[in-house]
Formats: sequence, C-alpha cells, structure tokens
Amino acid sequence: MAIWAAALPQKIYSRKQSATIAPPRRYMPGAPEIYFDKAIDNSRLVRTRDIERRNEMRVFFASVAIVFLVLLLDAGQHYRSQVYGYRIEEARTQCDQLADVNRTLRLEEATLKNPERIDALAGQMGLARPAVGQVQQMEASGNDSGVPVMARAGNISVVSVPN
Repeated sequence: MAIWAAALPQKIYSRKQSATIAPPRRYMPGAPEIYFDKAIDNSRLVRTRDIERRNEMRVFFASVAIVFLVLLLDAGQHYRSQVYGYRIEEARTQCDQLADVNRTLRLEEATLKNPERIDALAGQMGLARPAVGQVQQMEASGNDSGVPVMARAGNISVVSVPN
C-alpha cells in the first residue's frame, strides 16, 4: 500500500473544481485525499436586487435605443434623399422632353400660320382673294354707345357686350 500511495500525485481533480494541491494532513502524511461532490440546494436562496446595477442597465439600454433611433433616422433620411434625387432626375428628363415637344409644336404652328401656305391651300380649294370693295368696315351706330358691331344685316346688328 505504501508503494501505491507514493506513486499518486499530490494534485487531485474533482468534476467541479480546477486542479488543487491538497493541504498536508498530520495523521497520514503522503496519503491521497478524496473529494466527494456535494449537491447544494440553493432553492431557498432569494436574490437581492441591486438598485445601482438596475439603474446602470436602464441607462445603458436607453442610450443604445437612442443611438439605434438616430442611426435609423439617418438611414431613413439617406433613403429619402436618394428617392427625391431619382424623382428630380425624372422630372428634369420629363421637362427636357416637354421642351422638345414644345419646340416642335411652335415650329409646326409657325409653318401652319404661314400666309403663303394658306394662299396655296385656298387656291387648291378654288378660293380667291376678295376683290377691291368686297370688304366693308363696320362702324358703330350712334345708339350703340361705342360698342363695336360684330355683324349687321339690314336692321339687325350683332353687338359684342363686355362681361
């Protein structure tokens, strides 16, 4: 038995503890010590509340929430800025297209209002310019009080009335 006891190291390992050196015993020097696991029942223990720790955690979580909200708002503004940029670019493109259409329509209007073109079309339809004396200027009568006459046929006159 003495040989077996001498061969054992002085460190004994248990399941829950790390390596420990057993303190020397007086009555049996060099004998190994054996540790037994003891089940400890902590169900009756009541945890006391640490008010300082709770306040620190509240401040920590509030600051994390504020930082998160600031980052979320910043990301939202960045997203909105990109969306508005796309809308502005689309509006500019549409404005350029409408300006081109407007230029085309003005050119077409100028072409259609050309008196030479109108005379050529009238000639094709068999119309001629009025002869001298065919056009008569209408004059306002004395009882119309200066209102321009639009048309007159015999005793009947069509008068424009201002609104």
